[in-house]
Amino acid sequence: MEGSAFILVIFCGLFKYGSAIICYECNSATNPLCEEKVLPDSLKRNCSDLDRGVTHTLCRKIIQYVDYGINGQRPSSRVVRTCGWDETKYKGTCYHRSGYGGRQEVCTCTKDLCNDGHVTHVSTAILLTTISVFILK
Repeated sequence: MEGSAFILVIFCGLFKYGSAIICYECNSATNPLCEEKVLPDSLKRNCSDLDRGVTHTLCRKIIQYVDYGINGQRPSSRVVRTCGWDETKYKGTCYHRSGYGGRQEVCTCTKDLCNDGHVTHVSTAILLTTISVFILK
């Protein structure tokens, strides 16, 4: 009986490890490779390795735009890719946020390495197609 309990514990541990999502993690402000369309393996992160007190369930890609110079900094943009968690209606979608002097596009996805260079381009293509359909009507 003890042997089967041990096997069950090992199996559960392997399942938990195997079910962890893998994402790219980087920030183009500190690593210019983060803006590339084809990302190097060195940016891959097993999200279960992160100790942030949550279970990571998705990958996130954020494109941030600062439209005005602030604190002596020029207008700029950056790309941030990270592990994330979100149990709201935004899980698996893209959305936009804006505020004084800046804006960002946030895309979340639930497959391994889905926050690569193509996530935003897919959402942009869908957005342009939708706009075209409404304009042509």
